[in-house]
Amino acid sequence: MSKMSTPAMKPPAPITPPPPQPSTGSLSPKKVGGKFSLFSHIKYEHMVAGISGGVTSTLILHPLDLIKIRFAVNDGRTAAPQYRGLGSAFTTIFRQEGFRGLYKGVTPNAWGSGSAWGFYFLFYNTIKGWINGGNATTPLGPSLHLLAASEAGILTLLMTNPIWVVKTRLCLQYDNNVDPKCDKRYRGMIDGLMKIYRTEGFRGLYSGFIPGMLGVSHGAIQFMTYEEMKNAYNEHRKLPIDSKLTTAEYLTFAAASKLIAAATTYPYQVIRTRLQDQNHTYKGTWDCIKKTWRYERMPGFYKGLAPYLVHVTPNICLVMLIYEKFTRN
Repeated sequence: MSKMSTPAMKPPAPITPPPPQPSTGSLSPKKVGGKFSLFSHIKYEHMVAGISGGVTSTLILHPLDLIKIRFAVNDGRTAAPQYRGLGSAFTTIFRQEGFRGLYKGVTPNAWGSGSAWGFYFLFYNTIKGWINGGNATTPLGPSLHLLAASEAGILTLLMTNPIWVVKTRLCLQYDNNVDPKCDKRYRGMIDGLMKIYRTEGFRGLYSGFIPGMLGVSHGAIQFMTYEEMKNAYNEHRKLPIDSKLTTAEYLTFAAASKLIAAATTYPYQVIRTRLQDQNHTYKGTWDCIKKTWRYERMPGFYKGLAPYLVHVTPNICLVMLIYEKFTRN
């Protein structure tokens, strides 16, 4: 009996899996419709680099900062010490208050500078990364650099202003014979924070905040100038804008950007320092501006500029160099 032939069976067609659907349950901020994509650009090495640079520069250069503060508040109408110049200030403070006198306020200064630079670099690079979508080779331009730096400055000031108030007041404690239990005499940063809050409330901890907000423009101008100079230099060399530079090039751009920012915004620092000084009494920012103009005219707004430039130029060079080297890929 002959076998019946059956038609050959065709192999089944391969099953094409459906295209993957976007996940809705993932906690990754990159995948939730971009709603929290800002958080995907946070890189904590920027904070660590900023803290390292801020603390290092403060420990080295604090005496210059102290002298700048004392020059800034000297309006000729209070019993503040009189110094003929930068060298005179150094020798007078050392002779009258010893080596420790040159480092009054160094603890809150180190805390403030470290946290301020840490937060600033964290916020600035996070905002910048969010704007350019994480592509470091995309130039933002002056306006977006200015925007990112301004936003970072405001956030940083909100978090650090109380530390700057204590630092300023510790730097302005001239007489070592004053009763340490006095409400305007501070034994250190924590004691200062507690006494200011107890006697002046929350408002006292945010003395000088308004001119500090104006001072955000200082950091914004500085960082915009720094970034634009780096970008223009790399474009001139026909290299990607995120290409690394030499130590000398970083130092040059950091110093130039700081000098430009200081020349345009320094008066706010005088007003802010005077508002934070426990030895002066002003009704507010505008009252301080009017009195400074009435008694000292324009030079009053630039008191302490020389020690400030001597202090901040190496300061910003150290901070930016440590930051750039720390975050080198």
